[in-house]
Amino acid sequence: MINIISRGLRSALILSAAFLLAVPAFAQLSLRTAMDSSGDGRADFTIFRPSNNVWYILKRDNTVSFVPFGLASEDMMTPGDYDGDGKADVSVWRDTTGTWYTLNSSDNTVTIQQWGMTGDEPVARDYDGDGKTDRAVVRRSNGQMTWYLFQSRGGINVVQFGLTADYATPGDYDGDGKFDISIQRPGPTRTSQSTFWTHSSLNGSVTTTAFGLSNDLVVPGDYDGDGKTDYAVLREGTTPDAPLVWWIRNSSDGSVVSYTFGKTGTDLNVQNDYDGDGKTDIAIWRNSDGTFWWINSSDGQAHSVKWGSPNDFPVASYDTH
Repeated sequence: MINIISRGLRSALILSAAFLLAVPAFAQLSLRTAMDSSGDGRADFTIFRPSNNVWYILKRDNTVSFVPFGLASEDMMTPGDYDGDGKADVSVWRDTTGTWYTLNSSDNTVTIQQWGMTGDEPVARDYDGDGKTDRAVVRRSNGQMTWYLFQSRGGINVVQFGLTADYATPGDYDGDGKFDISIQRPGPTRTSQSTFWTHSSLNGSVTTTAFGLSNDLVVPGDYDGDGKTDYAVLREGTTPDAPLVWWIRNSSDGSVVSYTFGKTGTDLNVQNDYDGDGKTDIAIWRNSDGTFWWINSSDGQAHSVKWGSPNDFPVASYDTH
């Protein structure tokens, strides 16, 4: 099963199927690398086709890769840099067996690792800061949320953090190069304010930040380029074709900004660094015609690339909760 990351359109899709920066932007670097299969410092355009279980990757030099990998009926997309070579690895987590399958870009070998069990949620990120994506799952039971981290350098780490009804929102919120365990806690109603709870890997402190509404989608990224993940949400409209509104709380100064970009009912968010400036770019993939649209944070210009067909799944949407 493709990652369950949104409402409406996402449900339909599920059923059908080395860059130098002025600042050490660890958060964005890690997320960009998960989608940068060529290692040129820019996210590539990648879609997964449930009808034939093939990953279609359009690289920024206009070369194309077709990679048969995974099963749409059983797997969640878990891209990342598992071998630490600075390039994206094709990877999936199989819910029926709790098994990870990763195609290493460094040598084209496949790594198979059992970690997790049916009903878990994969949350693979770099939790130990060694430049490699760590396999990790969140397990909800007895009213609690437990994080099981299989760290490539730090070993196994099990952390109870969050409640069953919370959403997992990992990110490098403190800018130390390690992803922090974090959750979004919805309020009592769909339109109540939600609260982010974050466990800092830097000093072990827990911070709470009220931001967004309970039914918003969480779209983390480093939008201001300060090396820290910003709290960010995407608000869908109540009618088809209503505009999508992005709300971002900049970690650099605490300011809140909003952008209108995309349409409810047909667009999936695919935020990432498409211009290579170290900042997350606001971006969507339009299911109706298979087109990526994004706004370069470097110059504010909108761009588009036709890649994919209706009912494909844009892999960059994996980092949504």
